[in-house]
Order: sequence, then structure tokens, then C-alpha cells
Amino acid sequence: MSNDRAMSPKSEFAGWRIIRSDAGRLWASRVRPFPVAAERAGAWRTVDADDLRELGLAIAEQEAVAEQAAPALGNDAGREKVAGQVSAAGPAATA
Repeated sequence: MSNDRAMSPKSEFAGWRIIRSDAGRLWASRVRPFPVAAERAGAWRTVDADDLRELGLAIAEQEAVAEQAAPALGNDAGREKVAGQVSAAGPAATA
């Protein structure tokens, strides 16, 4: 992939860098990493697709996974704190 093929993000891709590979495949990489809780829930920072419609769907899916991981919290620091509390309670609950 080359930087000269980077596309300017449209409003629906805000926060994601869109790149077209030399083979013509579209890739999107989130500018800021997801919080750890979102990554543990399965949110991927980089996705790919054949066209812009599919890429938009892939981005929306990752953002939805991240949102479900911490829906009520307003900042990343709070999400990290809750993720630590949940993981710390997990082993105790199963022991």
C-alpha cells in the first residue's frame, strides 16, 4: 500500500484512514486505537473490503462492537477502569 493512494475520509468514515492497496482493495484503519475493553470484545482497528459500501459496513460493525463493550461510559479512561473491574471480578466469580 502506498500513502499516495490514501483517500480523504468522508463524514461517514470520520476517525478512520481509508487506503486503496496496489491491488485495488480498500482498507480502513482507525486513527485512534479502541479502548482495551473494546478490543477484548472483538473490535478490530483495521478492516478491508472490495468497495466503499462494504468498507462502510465493516467500519460500522467494529464501531458497534466497541460501543457495546462500554455503552454508558463517556471516555476511554472510564472504559479502561470498568474493563479492569470486570476482568478482576471474573475469576473470583468462577472460583
